This record gives sequence, C-alpha cells and structure tokens, in this order.
Amino acid sequence: MSQLKRVVSGARPTGRLHMGNYFGSLKNWVQIQDSRQYDCYFFIADLHSLTTAYENPQDVGNRLFDMYCEMLAIGLDPDKSILFFQSQIPQHSELFLFFSMITPISWLERNPTVKDMIRDLDLKDNVNFGLIGYPVLQASDIALYKGDFVPIGKDQLPHLEITREIVRRFNYLYGETFPEPKELLTDIPVLAGLDGKKMSKSLENTIYLTATEEEIDTCVKKAVTDPGRVYRQDKGHPEICNVYKYHALFSPERQEELKGACQEATIGCTECKKNLKLTLNQFITPFREKKDSLITSPETKNRLMEQLRISQHKAQDEALRVITEVKQLFHFEVFHE
Repeated sequence: MSQLKRVVSGARPTGRLHMGNYFGSLKNWVQIQDSRQYDCYFFIADLHSLTTAYENPQDVGNRLFDMYCEMLAIGLDPDKSILFFQSQIPQHSELFLFFSMITPISWLERNPTVKDMIRDLDLKDNVNFGLIGYPVLQASDIALYKGDFVPIGKDQLPHLEITREIVRRFNYLYGETFPEPKELLTDIPVLAGLDGKKMSKSLENTIYLTATEEEIDTCVKKAVTDPGRVYRQDKGHPEICNVYKYHALFSPERQEELKGACQEATIGCTECKKNLKLTLNQFITPFREKKDSLITSPETKNRLMEQLRISQHKAQDEALRVITEVKQLFHFEVFHE
C-alpha cells in the first residue's frame, strides 16, 4: 500500500463545469495530481446532486459522461488519479448511515453553506433530509478513503469542519479509525460571478469552462462594471469593477495598463469587455477543443469507459476494506465470498 497522504474530493454534476469550479477546486486537483505527492481520489458526486435535483434525475444521469470528459479536458488523468462516479461505490451510502447515527441535528442546522443553498434555490418551504444531511454524506465520502486532505475553496470550510467533528466523534466513540482531514486551499478560493456575487449555476452568472465563443460573448456583455461610470468620458474605479477583476486574473501582464486606462477614461467599458472576451476565449479554447475530441468518437468513448471501470474498481477495493473495518467496530458479522 502506498505511504503517500491521500487527497479526496468530489464535484456535483448539476450542470456544466464553470470557472468558479475550476479556480475554486479543479485547477488545484490537477496541480495536486501532477505533483505526485499524494494518492488522489477524485469523484463525480452524483448522489449529492439529488439533494436539489431529485425531481429530474435523468438530467443528472445525462450529464455524467459529459462531465467526466470535461474533467479529463482540464488535465485530470486516470493513470495518475483514481476517478470514479460516487453512486457506483455503495459503501459511500453505508458509511453515511453509520455517520448519521452519531451526528447531532444541531451540527447540521448551523451549517452556513446549507443555509446559503436554501436561500439561493428558494427551498425554505421544501427542505429535504438529503439536503440537511449533505455534510454527513460528504464526511463519508472523505472518510471512506481515509482522506488526509481536501482541496476546497474558503466557502466550503464549514462543511469540512463538520467532517472533522463527525470523524472526531466517531474516533472518540469507537477508537482511532479515520484521520481528521485538512484543507488544501486554492490561490483563488472564491471567483465572483458576472454580477459580482458568488459564481453559481443556480444564479445564472457563470462562465462555463468549455463555453463557445458565442456563449463567452453573451456572458461578458452582461457582466457588471463600475456602476458609477455612466458615460464613456467618466473616469473609472477599477477596484470596484467586476470586469477588471477578471482581467487581473486572466491577463495579469496587462493589469496595470488597463487599470490606468480605466482611471483616465482612455478606454471605455465596451472596449474593456471586448478585450476580456478575447482573453477568455484564448483561455477556454484548449479545454473546449479537448472535450470535443473526447466525445465525438464512439471508439474514444469505449476507451474512456474502460479506463473509468478500472479506476472505479480501485476505489471499490479500498471502500470495501474500510467499510469492513467499520462494521467490525460495530460488532457486525462480515462475510466474504
């Protein structure tokens, strides 16, 4: 067995991957994978998607392979990481059940991330058990592979803290079994959406990671700029302009130039947005072209599915080993074929 520390993380298939996903976690996944310093378990969290998409599960199912291709397009590699679909490993649900027995409801009710989801999706009159229990399932996802680290953005820190609390309580009750996972924060934990709020598919303020040129054009046109700059000749305040923040991220070499041009009104918001469209398209095009090359050929799909099957078997073997250990702690009989 490898002596490397383990990194575990998942992404929900509730829609196309966007820049917030990439800079909040996925970019870090690739860097961690390529560093070869950790054993990496990365999964598509299709069970988690049902917390808010349970009425239309076919939409989630139809997204799975597409999202897998997007993950490969940004640089994830099944030869370097264990990549799998969460629902294909039944031990996630088993450990979730064990953890749910020891998790106080009060821990879940104070979770700010769940509160934000309820608010953003207007679910206050229809909060299901799965949504409230989301952090418990997340804890099982991490603990099932005895994860040491989780690459996340700052907005997910409350979830990880609940995972640590659940693991800590389990270890106290039944003996040291799971490590308390630590966060691996990205350089840009939260990337604002086009309206200045947190980037979210539910708020429709995203820039998709494999967006077409037309989609990029539409996105940038509605981006919020300096609200105090009404006319072209008005001097701008780039520090409060959302478009400038994107320039600072995607073209840092032009950051000072664009800042000065905005402050002196030698460039207008329309021209500034045109520059951003070109920059975004240059950044996104390699991802888009790589994904397109993966999904257009039946032979390629068959090869990818075989890679996925092999990777899932690796995850299954580890999950079965850990859940057997847990069942023995509860004095349940464990039978092996």
